[in-house]
Amino acid sequence: MNSTALSAALGVLVVLASAAFFFFGRRAGRSAERERQLLAKATAEQTAQRIVGEAERESESLRKSALISGKEELIKLRENWEVEARRRREEVEREEKRVQDRETMLDRKFDMLEQREKDVGRRASELGRKEKTIAEREQDLERLVGEEKRRLEALAGISAEQAKAELIHRLEAEAEADAANRLREIRETARRNAEREARKIVALAVQRIAAEQTAEIAVSAVSLPNDEMKGRIIGREGRNIRAFELATGVDVIIDDTPDTVVVSCFDPVRREVARLALEKLVSDGRIHPGRIEEVVNKARREVDAGIIETGEQAAYETGITGLHPEVIKLIGRMKWRTSYGQNILAHSKEVSFLAGIMAAELGLDVAMAKRGALLHDIGKVLTHEHEGTHVQLGVEVATKYGEHPLVVNCIAAHHDDVPHESEVSVLVQAADAISGSRPGARREAFETYVKRLEGLERIASSYRGVDKVFAIQAGREIRVLVTPDDVDDVRMASLSEEIARRIEAELQYPGQIKVVVIRETRAVDFAR
Repeated sequence: MNSTALSAALGVLVVLASAAFFFFGRRAGRSAERERQLLAKATAEQTAQRIVGEAERESESLRKSALISGKEELIKLRENWEVEARRRREEVEREEKRVQDRETMLDRKFDMLEQREKDVGRRASELGRKEKTIAEREQDLERLVGEEKRRLEALAGISAEQAKAELIHRLEAEAEADAANRLREIRETARRNAEREARKIVALAVQRIAAEQTAEIAVSAVSLPNDEMKGRIIGREGRNIRAFELATGVDVIIDDTPDTVVVSCFDPVRREVARLALEKLVSDGRIHPGRIEEVVNKARREVDAGIIETGEQAAYETGITGLHPEVIKLIGRMKWRTSYGQNILAHSKEVSFLAGIMAAELGLDVAMAKRGALLHDIGKVLTHEHEGTHVQLGVEVATKYGEHPLVVNCIAAHHDDVPHESEVSVLVQAADAISGSRPGARREAFETYVKRLEGLERIASSYRGVDKVFAIQAGREIRVLVTPDDVDDVRMASLSEEIARRIEAELQYPGQIKVVVIRETRAVDFAR
């Protein structure tokens, strides 16, 4: 019981103590909160004062900086204005000086113009006086001439017009009589001597030059040291002979003829290159495709040099100088061309000698006659490369390389395509007829044959992508080498057909012609 009461009393004491502690703690908390708030207020006021002070100092600094920047900007603007003003003043001063100089120059020009006007006026006055003086003198002269005419008419008994007409009539009558007598004498003399002199001059010229002519053939024979060399020329599976024919554009005929190989081609230059190259290969003994191409190129250069030498020799033999180097080269190429079986170079030299002899007998220009005669057929070496007749091509070449107009007329008129402008061109035509019409000089078949082969090559060469064209086997086969980049395998078949159909339409030929299109790609490198 006592313990219970004690416990209760203790509980009451605890409650009372708690209430007392709560009350006193609350008051202490409020006091502490109030003191904290006062302290925070004081801190805030100090912070505010500090911030306001800093703001005032910063604003003062900004104001001073702005003031200084404004002053600097003002100073800078003032300096710029002063520079601009100074520049404007200088420009104005220069312009004023220029205007002053111009005014000074205008003043001088004005003074000069005034002086010139004074001079012109003075000269005009002098001219007026001179004209007046001349007019007076002309009147005096007319008066004196009139008086002289009247005096002469009085002495002669006829007027001046009548005297002039009488004098002209007498002169005309005498001139007509002299001309008629001279013409009659010329006709009689020409009738008596023309035929005899012409026969004598032509016969003399023909007898004096009597040149030996040989007709070109379409094959050349190459001698071999032994028949074993034929196998080396053919090569393994025929690669050597194919390479040789492709490089030269000829047909190599190897038959049972002992120690002989025949080179066949319608183009004499190409055939000569092949013959010379084959002789070099046979003597050297090294025959393979690479060596063949090298030797063929060397032989081609030698033939080109021989052509120039031949042209120079022809000019020397005929006594012609001052020819252009390209004309010399064309003359040399005449050696490898024929006209109706007659060698063009030999024919041209013969015509040159004939024309020179006849010109000397007639007292004409021998050098001009020889020059025109030597060049009269020069266009024939270009007919397979250019369009036009050999006369047109010859005229173009001679004009291009500065030949004399009389020489050009000799070329143009030797077939009567244009009128003759001099006696020299007539002599060239006569000499050409003498050289070409003598028995055995020409034949028709070979020229026609060559033109057909040239037509074959011309047709094939006209297509795009064609690199080289060779007519071989006497015109029974045409080989067309094309550029691999321009013509593919599909195009090859259509190209051969197009060439064949065009040949059928444009050319006349016996039998059939084989068209072979070759497309070859090479890869070359060097081992070092």
